[in-house]
Amino acid sequence: MRSMYIRVTVCIRAQGTRGSRNLLCGAAPQRALCLTAAGTVVDGKLEGRKRGESTGVRKRGVDGRVRSFEEIPHTGRNGWVNLVKFFREDRFRHLHKHMERTFNALGPIYREHVGTQSSVNIMLPSDIGELFRAEGLHPRRMTLQPWATHREIRQHSKGVFLKNGEEWRADRLLFNKEVMMTSAVKCFLPLLDEVARDFCRMLRVRVDREGRGEERKRSLTLDPSPDLFRFALEASCHVIYGERIGLFSSSPSMESQKFIWAVEEMLATTPPLLYLPPRLLLRVRAPLWTKHASAWDHIFSHAEARIQRGYQRLSSSKGLGSKAGAPGAQYTGVLGQLMGKGQLSLDLIKANITELMAGGVDTTAVPLQFALFELGRNPEVQEMVRQQVRASWAQAGGDPQKALQGAPLLKGTVKEILRLYPGGTTVQRYPIKDIVLQNYHIPAGTMVQACLYPLGRSAEVFEDPLRFHPGRWGTSKEEGQRGEGTGFRSLAFGFGARQCVGRRIAENEMQLLLMHILLSFHLSVSSSEDIKTTCTLILQPETPPRITFSKL
Repeated sequence: MRSMYIRVTVCIRAQGTRGSRNLLCGAAPQRALCLTAAGTVVDGKLEGRKRGESTGVRKRGVDGRVRSFEEIPHTGRNGWVNLVKFFREDRFRHLHKHMERTFNALGPIYREHVGTQSSVNIMLPSDIGELFRAEGLHPRRMTLQPWATHREIRQHSKGVFLKNGEEWRADRLLFNKEVMMTSAVKCFLPLLDEVARDFCRMLRVRVDREGRGEERKRSLTLDPSPDLFRFALEASCHVIYGERIGLFSSSPSMESQKFIWAVEEMLATTPPLLYLPPRLLLRVRAPLWTKHASAWDHIFSHAEARIQRGYQRLSSSKGLGSKAGAPGAQYTGVLGQLMGKGQLSLDLIKANITELMAGGVDTTAVPLQFALFELGRNPEVQEMVRQQVRASWAQAGGDPQKALQGAPLLKGTVKEILRLYPGGTTVQRYPIKDIVLQNYHIPAGTMVQACLYPLGRSAEVFEDPLRFHPGRWGTSKEEGQRGEGTGFRSLAFGFGARQCVGRRIAENEMQLLLMHILLSFHLSVSSSEDIKTTCTLILQPETPPRITFSKL
C-alpha cells in the first residue's frame, strides 16, 4: 500500500488540544490527515516506507515515461498551511530531523512548499551530482532574503554570499586569491596556529588551577563551548583583520562577547524569516524582524570598528613604504591584502569582510564541540588520531602545514564530524536546464536542495553510518561508502565555484586546534549517549556536552 502513487491530496483537519507556541499567528493547534503522492501524513506525522526499506532510484512507471514535476511526492500543496505547521510543531528547530523523517516516508526525492519558499529536496549522491552538473557558470543558491533586505534598507553593499551572476563571479575570483588559494593558506596558517597554541596554553593553566588529581595528571571537566567561541572569534580576527583581540585574557572584552551574542541571535532568527516577506514584517514592526535587524546592526558596527583600525594601520605602513603582497612584506591579514591591492572598492571589502566574520564563529566553534565529544566517547579512535598527530608533529619541526599534511586523520576527523553534524542543513542550486532526478522532470530554475543530515546518516550512502570513523575518508576509493557514483558525499562546505568562501580558514582552524588539544590532553565524557541536536541556521547541540580534559 505504501508504494502506491496517489495523485490527489486530501486533507482533513480537526481541532486539537495540544499547547502551541506560535510567534506570528497565534493559530490554534490542529491535527492533519493528509494523503500525498507517495506516502501518508497521519496525525501530523509522515508514514511511508518501513524503516530499512530502500530509498534507491525510483523506477519508471509501467508506461516507461519520465514522470512529471507534479507527480513528485510532496508534504502538502498549501505553503501557508505548512508554515503554520512548522511554527506550531517547532519544526524550524528540528528541520534536520523533519527532512530525515520525510525521506524515510516519501523516498529519496520530495517537494516542499513552506510560506514563500518552494523546493525539491534530494539526498542521494547520484542525484546531487546531476544537480551540480547543471549549475552553470554562475551557480545560484537560495538568497537569504532577510540578510539581503537588511543590506538594502541600511544601504550596505552586498558581499559575494548575497550576489549572483557576473557581478558575483568577478568579486569572488578576487576574493578567492586571499582566502582559498594555496599561497594564501600558507600565509594565514601560522596565525591560526598561534591562536590554537595559545588556547591550549590557557586551557593547561586552567586545568592546573581548577583541576583535580596529581600535579602531572590533573583533569578538569567543563563545558568548553564558551572558550571555543572565543577561540573561533580570536582566530577569525587574527586572520581577517591581522590583529589579536585578547579573548584569552582573564577579562576578555564585553564588546567581543556582544559580537558573539549578536551572531547567535542573527542565526537563530534567520530560519523563520526565510519563509515570510521581510518587508511586510518590517512594515508591521514584527519583533522577529526587529531582533534580526538589530543583530546585524551590531555585527556591522563591530566589523566597521575593526576595519577602520585596519585601514589606519595600512595607511601608516604605506607611509613607511611597505606594500601588501610584496616579497618579504609582513602578512597583514585578509583585510590588509584586499586593501593593499586595491582591486575591490572599500564598500565591497567591508561587505565581504563582515559576511566572512559573521559566518566564521559559530560554524567552527560548534563543530569543534561535536568533535571533542566524539573523540571523547571513542577513545580508540582518539588514540589512533593522537598517535598519527604525534608522529607528524615530531617530523614537522614546528611547521604547522607539514604537521597537518602528515596527519590525514585530522582532516578525516573534521570531515566525519561534518558528515554526522553538518553545519548547514542543505546546499541549494537552481539548475540552468531541465534535468531528471529519480525519473522525475525538474524544470530549469527550480530550487533543488541537497539535504546533508539525511545524506550523512544514510545506510545507502555510508556503511555503518552512525559510527564515528575518520578513516573512512582516508583512501582514493574511500572505504565505508556505498551507492552509485563517486563524490558528492562530503558537502558541508558546499561544492564548486560557490562553495563556502571561508572553507580553507575553517578547515585549518579546526584541524590545528584539535591537533594541539590531542598533543596536550586526553579527552573523555561521562556519558556516551547521543547528543540531542537543534537547528538555528546551523546544527548545534541542544545542551553543550561536558568534556573532561586530562593532562598528558
